[in-house]
Amino acid sequence: MSPTITTSSEANGNVSAATARAAAKAAVEAEKTGPQSITLAKALNTAMADAMHADPSVLVFGEDVGMLGGVFRITDGLTKTFGKNRCFDTPLAESGIVGMAVGMAMNGMRPVIEMQFDAFAYPAFEQIVSHVAKMHNRTKGTVKLPIVIRVPYAGGIGGVEHHCDSSEAYYAHTAGLKVFTPATVADGYRMLREAIDSDDPVMFMEPKKLYWSKDQVDLDALRAEHAENTERGTSSEGRAAVARPGTDATLIAYGPSVPTALAAAAAAAEEGRSLEVIDVRSIVPFDDETVCASVRKTGRAVVIAEAHGFASVASEIVARVQERCFHHLAAPIRRVTGFDVPYPAPKLEHYYLPGVDRILDAVDDLQWED
Repeated sequence: MSPTITTSSEANGNVSAATARAAAKAAVEAEKTGPQSITLAKALNTAMADAMHADPSVLVFGEDVGMLGGVFRITDGLTKTFGKNRCFDTPLAESGIVGMAVGMAMNGMRPVIEMQFDAFAYPAFEQIVSHVAKMHNRTKGTVKLPIVIRVPYAGGIGGVEHHCDSSEAYYAHTAGLKVFTPATVADGYRMLREAIDSDDPVMFMEPKKLYWSKDQVDLDALRAEHAENTERGTSSEGRAAVARPGTDATLIAYGPSVPTALAAAAAAAEEGRSLEVIDVRSIVPFDDETVCASVRKTGRAVVIAEAHGFASVASEIVARVQERCFHHLAAPIRRVTGFDVPYPAPKLEHYYLPGVDRILDAVDDLQWED
């Protein structure tokens, strides 16, 4: 049976009394627990729930996101809390999912949709490129499409091809789309709330292998930070972060490659080499200032990504840094990426994915005088 779709007028204040009461009760009864150990999956789930509490025009849909809670359980409990009008399952038709989101967004809704796996989004690529990315420009700013397209992406889960693609370059190359990819639990919450608030369409790339990573996070502090940023009209959108300070060379990474870069920096420290790690966080817009400030300081850089190296986001980062930091570089910038082959079988993926040894080999090749 097809779900009952909430219209734009209902979303803007005429939601059912039962749904409104349930949302209000859940918000009031939320306990302040302080810092707690939670997963990235939980942070993303909480971000969607909080956004749905705050704005009745936010709704979630996709394949199996309803009662099942999604393949990775990221939407677990949302249907129970908000009802089938706010979080519901769709047919197995990605193009239809995105097309429906376009129509909803044009009529006042804020859809958050899930592409079950990275490569499953390809049937919707025409909708994303031709309509989601271009509608605002096509209508001279009259029509906004505040759509978040959540894409579980990249490898490290023992999956087969069509389940482990790193497809971020396709979207980064498409003018009109923002492209976010969190690497930490706190950023999962922070960046998804900002994506949902954005009036521009956002490709929200979620590293699958980090879903079950844990960290000590104060959700109430993150909620307060979001509320304060909203009130001030500020955010962390488009800003990179220094994940680990260092002085000898800069490791530039994003999404699933950030923990690997941090592990490489920790291993290098045992050998007496200080590596700074930059978490890009937002591929589009890109934070040249933070990235280049680090490279100007260290004089050396390695860019790390799981995606293929040819014509990649890593290639773009190298070009941008080289253009802006040429006279500060002591060595050519190196890349450590996935190989330019289709994603391998599960037993071979550890050869394909960038690892600590490959990163340290690249660092050793940065023309050190000693």
